[in-house]
Amino acid sequence: MKTRRDAVKREAVKRNTVKRPLSSRNGPVRLNPGRQTTLGGQVTLSGIGVHSGKPVNLTLGPADADTGYVFIRTGLDGRDREVRAEVNSVTATDFATVLGDRDGPLVSTAEHVLASLRGLGVDNALIEVDGTEVPILDGSAAPIVAAIDQAGVVALAAPRRFIEILKPVRVVIGDSSGELHPHAGGFRAEIEIVFDHPLIGRQQLAFDLEPAGFRRDIARARTFGNMNDVARLWSAGYALGASFENSVVFDDTRILNTEGLRYADEFVRHKALDAVGDLALAGLPILGLYRSVRGGHRLNHAVLSALMADASAWRVVEAEAPRRLRGHADVAAGQVAPAYGPDRSA
Repeated sequence: MKTRRDAVKREAVKRNTVKRPLSSRNGPVRLNPGRQTTLGGQVTLSGIGVHSGKPVNLTLGPADADTGYVFIRTGLDGRDREVRAEVNSVTATDFATVLGDRDGPLVSTAEHVLASLRGLGVDNALIEVDGTEVPILDGSAAPIVAAIDQAGVVALAAPRRFIEILKPVRVVIGDSSGELHPHAGGFRAEIEIVFDHPLIGRQQLAFDLEPAGFRRDIARARTFGNMNDVARLWSAGYALGASFENSVVFDDTRILNTEGLRYADEFVRHKALDAVGDLALAGLPILGLYRSVRGGHRLNHAVLSALMADASAWRVVEAEAPRRLRGHADVAAGQVAPAYGPDRSA
């Protein structure tokens, strides 16, 4: 809840700051340098939940500036419940990212839709789901990307805001580690996975997040699993909707899908997709470098939680609106100014 003290503090920060240019490598700024975005219309996708196996509909729609991403869970005894897609809304990270409120979980497997919105530079959206989890579709973000392209992305009047990483934040969980670092070129991720399996082994991927690269290199990577784990997962109530149509499935020696892999290193690319979606729970695009080794939903959430808990590690910066120069089309200033930081008075 915004207070007068917050407003006064943010205004004071704006008055006392010096603007600085953003690198052109910044994905969100390349898409729309100065203004927030939303969807141009509403679009619906239908499928099944990968864990529940039950039919579910996903509807994406426009939202006002500064809304961020809001999930609307429908079909609950005649009343809808809303949950903001932010780090404090995460209730579980086992096999998927689950969002909920004080009354319990609301929506599971939120990561692919969040990655699609963030990857394509959409800042604000309403995400309506009429089941317990977002549909898995083909196991990747490609169908959601196609739906967003169908709806279109439009600019709003409000200036764009970002979370700028000011100093390193690192989390270690067993043999997994994740860290965020300051980075002048927008959002960059360096993902490494290590599996004791001959088809995977050690895979690495580094990328700067921007729409064209996200479509080409990340969005089509599918979720994956070992056939030998199916019985265990089913007995625990997971993967009841998994199939060759929505997952890369392998055994001890080979890929069992007849079409094979979409990328030679599809496994690490899917982990990168999950990371983009999980870090979208920051609430704003991140200006920084994310480095992950042997990571997953739990680690991604832990790093983001550690960032938010350290008031000196980040601040919110605001983009300047594009300027129109006499005799020219709109020219993006490509600059940001600190807007406000976390409340350090506590």
